[in-house]
Amino acid sequence: MKLTSALALAALVVAVPPPVNAMDSGPTAAPAPRVAPATKTAEAFYNDGRAFAQEKAWAKAETAYREALRLRGAFPEAWNGLGYVLRQQKKYNDALWAYEEALHLRPDYPEALEYLGEAYVQMGKMADAQAILDRLRPLDQKGAEELAKVIAAAKR
Repeated sequence: MKLTSALALAALVVAVPPPVNAMDSGPTAAPAPRVAPATKTAEAFYNDGRAFAQEKAWAKAETAYREALRLRGAFPEAWNGLGYVLRQQKKYNDALWAYEEALHLRPDYPEALEYLGEAYVQMGKMADAQAILDRLRPLDQKGAEELAKVIAAAKR
């Protein structure tokens, strides 16, 4: 028993360094604490996507929106933003899919409806655009007016 206690005490003495005289050690910086890097949220990526879209940096915006959706798939605003930037890149079928995802999550999402209608106009699907306009009118008069203008301009 005494031998075990003596070995434990010896191990402790070897493991714990002796105190350092402050006058001898000089100034030293404490080691920086190990902190995990901040992880961006879906909302942060969404905001990046919006900023890139404002700059018309469509590919960067697309990447940011996709990252937001990777983190949170049930994010109708990010689906709508993705649809918008895909449409700007003339990736119409992918844009339709993204708008439909937004509308699946929020069926009466006026902005997604308006943009879906505009995508249909750009694809030459005027009957589909008109159906979206009819669905949009009771939800958002201003958005409906914008879509109606786009439809009328395309018919000229």
